[in-house]
Amino acid sequence: MTDQASPYGVVSPTVLASMSGLDFVRKIFAGELPQPPIMENVGPFDCTADHGHVVLHSIPGIRHYNPIGSVHGGYAAILLDSAMGLAVHSTLPQGSGYTTLEFKISFIRGMSETSGTVRTEGKVLNVGRRAGTAEARITDDKGRLLAHATTTCLVFELPK
Repeated sequence: MTDQASPYGVVSPTVLASMSGLDFVRKIFAGELPQPPIMENVGPFDCTADHGHVVLHSIPGIRHYNPIGSVHGGYAAILLDSAMGLAVHSTLPQGSGYTTLEFKISFIRGMSETSGTVRTEGKVLNVGRRAGTAEARITDDKGRLLAHATTTCLVFELPK
């Protein structure tokens, strides 16, 4: 047993509502707030956030394999949904939140434990008072497209 706190967790609604979306995302990436527990499954690193734009890097490994011997589509889904959602979140004012309403993924090339570092880039297409749309792409270190996705997110006021 260690005394070190886990880098993964969920912040309280009060903390979430206390800052702009961009500040919130940047604090997660800087380690000042815990990373969402789902990210423990993909181990992102070198994450950056600007208004409407998020980049995550990750390395697929054998632990991400499905029963037929390739990286499970859920690995790409976690990365793409996270990049798109956080890109939308990065545009929201203090006191606002979002949730994914739907997303569509297209798988272009498979990934394996030899794929090396993959880059997931999420970009906002539009954010309004009630909905936001975004797109994301996963590319390998040669710039080849591995998967891409689009999303629609519901934007809402956080409870006070």
